[in-house]
Amino acid sequence: QVQLVESGGGSVQAGDSLRLSCIASGRIYSSGVVAWFRQPPGKEREFVALIRWSRDSTFYADSVKGRFTISRVRADNTIYLQMNALKPEDTAVYYCALGSSYDSNRASYRVWGQGTQVTVAS
Repeated sequence: QVQLVESGGGSVQAGDSLRLSCIASGRIYSSGVVAWFRQPPGKEREFVALIRWSRDSTFYADSVKGRFTISRVRADNTIYLQMNALKPEDTAVYYCALGSSYDSNRASYRVWGQGTQVTVAS
């Protein structure tokens, strides 16, 4: 069973950058899809970005397109989320997730990390 552990969250000012990391223990199969979701205070968990484990195929939520970049280093079993030009509305707990379907539906992801808090002050 793969486990996911996120890190890299923190408190920043609007316009700053952060890079989140997610380390996976255990094997991720080539058919796997890894994603980042976030849950703003008092709101539902929402999709942010995803990437295929075996190919550089990515997909982003419109709200982060052009500002966030998802990537992975397979040799290190690590997934990254580079977040630039952060806005107060990006404040949320960010979760890494593993699934096998190339889609943004959170129900498609069976393994989740514990989350890391990102707070963006105006």
